[in-house]
Amino acid sequence: MGSKRHLSILLAGLAVLGLAGCDTAQQESEAPAPVHVSVLTLEAHELSVSEDLPARVAAVRNAEIRAQIGGIVQRRLFEQGAEIAAGAVLFQINPAPFKADVDSAAAALQRAEAVLARAHVQAERLTPLMLAGAISRQMYDDAVALREQAAADVAQARATLARRRLDLQFTSVEAPIAGRIDQALVSEGALVSPTDATPMARIQQIDQVYVDVRQSASVLEALRQQIGSVTPELSVEILGGDGKPLGMRGHILFSGIEVDAGTGDVLLRVLVDNPQRRLLPGLYVQARIPRAHYHAALSVPQQAVTRTAGQASVWVVDAQGQAQPVPIKLGELVERRYRVVSGLSAGQQVVVEGIERLSPDAQVAARPWQPAAVSEQLSTVAR
Repeated sequence: MGSKRHLSILLAGLAVLGLAGCDTAQQESEAPAPVHVSVLTLEAHELSVSEDLPARVAAVRNAEIRAQIGGIVQRRLFEQGAEIAAGAVLFQINPAPFKADVDSAAAALQRAEAVLARAHVQAERLTPLMLAGAISRQMYDDAVALREQAAADVAQARATLARRRLDLQFTSVEAPIAGRIDQALVSEGALVSPTDATPMARIQQIDQVYVDVRQSASVLEALRQQIGSVTPELSVEILGGDGKPLGMRGHILFSGIEVDAGTGDVLLRVLVDNPQRRLLPGLYVQARIPRAHYHAALSVPQQAVTRTAGQASVWVVDAQGQAQPVPIKLGELVERRYRVVSGLSAGQQVVVEGIERLSPDAQVAARPWQPAAVSEQLSTVAR
């Protein structure tokens, strides 16, 4: 009887343990599985905020080549589209009429000088006679007046000769500045004059160029403050019309800025070195204008931000591995990442992927977030 009783007690104990084990297994099976998410650990970093604006290239200096005398063009002495040095002869106007004018003016000067020499001699002869009383004072004064008139005629003849020589010099049309010359707008045999509406050619100096950007006047003071004592000039990156960097930079010129009364915009001129002549006048480009610079900024990917009734928030994983929504204040959007103004601190883990499966206090299994570009590189290497 005793052995049967002990056996009954043992079987009852095993049954109780079996039931307890079933309850534990059932509880474990009912516990929710952790949500798999990708997280980004926030780190303070240096951040520059800029804005890409359409712009147009203009030459630093522009010169229209015009004739200063009237005549027939004999020769064109430059290659169209070439680089021209200042003072280079571009056109030759027929000089023959002007040479004849120079010779005529030289002869007139010679005649005037001969008259002056005779007037000098006459006045010198009459001086002792006037002192001796042999001639009247009136006769002597007339001789002196003739001498002075002859001297004035000589001066006028010399000025006329100088002018005729200058006209002869103008038959060689020279470049007033160095730069690239466009196509010739007149050909050999054309009659040109100073009153022509169309120039003979145009020269543009493009070793440096202006990149003109229209910008709201409201941001002008902010740009001025960025210069201050931090940097002597505000550096601007130049991009192509397709938005690709050209590897060229310039600085904003703040002198001579005027506000357009109709639009409220200002024309910002960016001076850019252009040694390879890649930027041509009239070309449309983009200018990356700096807006702000932060030495220790926090930023989160755009996809990590959710909005509810206009309030931005992100999901943060706490020390217990649970996800909690945290309201934040956002700043600028730079390369698909928002700058965080307030609400987060360095070292926190922000959920980037898997947000749609989260609820408050949800247990998560976190793995480091990989940006799309890095993920694509890793997959390419794996293949």
